[in-house]
Amino acid sequence: MGKRRRAAERRTKRPAVIGGAIAVVIGAAGFGGYALYDGGAAADAASGTADHKDVRTGPLSATEVQTTAHTFLASWQQGSATRAAAVTDDPAACVRLLTGYGKDAHIKDVTLTEGTRTGAKVPFSVKATVSYKGVSKPLSYSSSFTVVRRKSDGKPLVDWHASVVHPDLQDGDILVTGESGTPPVTALDRDGGKLTTAAYPSLGSVLDGLREKFGKKAGGRAGVELRVVRGKASEKAKLSDKTLLELSKGTPGTVRTTLSPTLQAAAEKQVMTRKNASVVMVRPSTGEILAVANSSHGFNVAFQGSLAPGSTMKIITSTMLFEKNLITPDASHPCPKTYKLAGWTFHNDDDSEIKKGTFKLSFGASCNNAFIDFAPKLSDSDLTTEAQQVYGLGMDNWAIGVPTFDGSVPVQSGAQMGASLIGQGGVRMNPLNMASVAATVETGTFHQPYLVAPSVDNRTLAKASRTMSAKTQSELKEVMSYTAAYGTAAKAMAGLGPDYGAKTGSAEVDGQKKPNGWFTAYKGDLAAAGVVQAGGHGGDTAGPIVAALLKLGSSL
Repeated sequence: MGKRRRAAERRTKRPAVIGGAIAVVIGAAGFGGYALYDGGAAADAASGTADHKDVRTGPLSATEVQTTAHTFLASWQQGSATRAAAVTDDPAACVRLLTGYGKDAHIKDVTLTEGTRTGAKVPFSVKATVSYKGVSKPLSYSSSFTVVRRKSDGKPLVDWHASVVHPDLQDGDILVTGESGTPPVTALDRDGGKLTTAAYPSLGSVLDGLREKFGKKAGGRAGVELRVVRGKASEKAKLSDKTLLELSKGTPGTVRTTLSPTLQAAAEKQVMTRKNASVVMVRPSTGEILAVANSSHGFNVAFQGSLAPGSTMKIITSTMLFEKNLITPDASHPCPKTYKLAGWTFHNDDDSEIKKGTFKLSFGASCNNAFIDFAPKLSDSDLTTEAQQVYGLGMDNWAIGVPTFDGSVPVQSGAQMGASLIGQGGVRMNPLNMASVAATVETGTFHQPYLVAPSVDNRTLAKASRTMSAKTQSELKEVMSYTAAYGTAAKAMAGLGPDYGAKTGSAEVDGQKKPNGWFTAYKGDLAAAGVVQAGGHGGDTAGPIVAALLKLGSSL
C-alpha cells in the first residue's frame, strides 16, 4: 500500500479541557482512591507554599514522590489538564497533550491505576474508552513517569515527556482518532476478477499505489482508528504514524485495471524461474498494461527501477541515426574490436568484431562499436532529444495510475555520451520503459502506458512531441525483425514470427560478476520487456520470460 496520508491536522488553537470520569482506584502502592480536595497534601503540592524560601535538595522522599504522583494522576483522571500540568516540569506541553487526549483522540471514561513505585519511577495502567461518531472500543495500556526535583526551588515534579501519556508517543507527537486516511480499494483485473497478493504476489506495491491514488476517488470509506500522528522530530527520525486501536474497518471502493488475469498469472510464474527478474507487458495500440511481475516482492523494479538498459538502448540510438540519415539497415558498416573516444577504449562483448558487414548485422549481433563510432557526428543532446520527443522518456510526466520511474537519458559529453549510445553511462530505464520502447516501434507512435484508464480520474496521459517517420519505423522493424530471426534474440523468439521484433541487452554494473540481462520485443499488438539482474546475457535470461508471455498473449 502506498504511504498513508494523515487524516487529521495538528490543532494550533488551544481547545477546552477534556472531560473525564472520576473513578475510585486502589493502587498497588496501597493508597486509597484518588480524589481532589480544596485543601490537603495534594493541593499543597500543586500550589506550592509561599513561606518556603529554602531550596530543597537531596533525594526525593517517598512522600514527595507519592504526593506528586497522586496529584498528577488524579488530576488527569478527573479531566483537569491544567491541574495535572501544574505538577510537571513542562506545563504547556502537558496541557496540550492531555487536552488533545480527550478532544482529538476522543478518549473518555479514563481510569488510572498506579503500580508499585521503584524509587522516583511511577508505573501506572490506563483503562479508557475511545468513542468516535457512535463507535466505541475499550483501550488499555501501561505507562510510567519519573518524579524529579526542580533545580530552582527543589519542588518535586513529573519529568514531562509525551511518552507519559502513551509509551508510543515521542515528544511533539499527538494522538488522533478519526478516519484512517486513504480508504481501501478493491482492485479488479480487466475481466472484473479481484486482484489480491494471495493470487498475484507481485502486486503488493501496485495495490498500495492504487489505494493511495484512487482510494478516495473510487467511492470507498476510510476506517476509524486511534493513531499516533508524528511531529517534526519523529518525522526527521523517519518514524511513521502508528495505529494504536482500530474502531472500524473501512469500506473499499472499486477500481478496474487493465491487467489480464491470464497474462498476469503467467508473468508471476515466469519471473519465479529466475532470481531478481522483472517483466512488463503492454498493448502497443493503446498503452494498456497487461501484466507486471517481479520475483522479489518488495520494491517494484518493473515500474520504478532505475537501471542501465544496456544494448536495448540501441533501439533509440538507431532511431536517431536513421532519422539523421547517418545510416540505413543494409549499408556497409564494420564494427571494430575496439574504439577510442575521449580517452576511453570501448570493447565489444567477448572482444568480437565485424570487419565486413551491414549495420543490420551489427544491430542483430549487438556489436557496441558500430554505434559508438557515430559519436563524433552527434551533439551531446541528440540522444536525450530523441528519447524525449519520440519515445516520451525522461520527462517525469507519465501518469499510469501508480508511481513509476519514467526513464532518464541525461545530456552527456565525451566518453559518457558514447557509453549512453549503448545503454550505459548515465542512461537509466526499467522494464516498463523498455516495453514502451518496443511498443512505440510496433505502432510508430508513443502511447503512454497506463494501468487504470484515464477516464477514471480525468488525468492527462503523457504525449510525445513528435512521431517517427514511416521510413524510420520501417527501418527499425527491419533491424529488430532480423535480430528476432537471426540475431541474439533468435533462440528466445523461435516460433514467434513473423510480425515480430526484438533486442537483447547486457548492462555491466560495478561490483557484479555478471551483467544485468535485458530483453524487449513485440509480436503483433503485444510488447514486453524484462530484466534479470546479475543474470548474464539478456537472450538467455530475460529472453525466455518475455517470449513466453508473447507466445501466450498471441494465442488468446
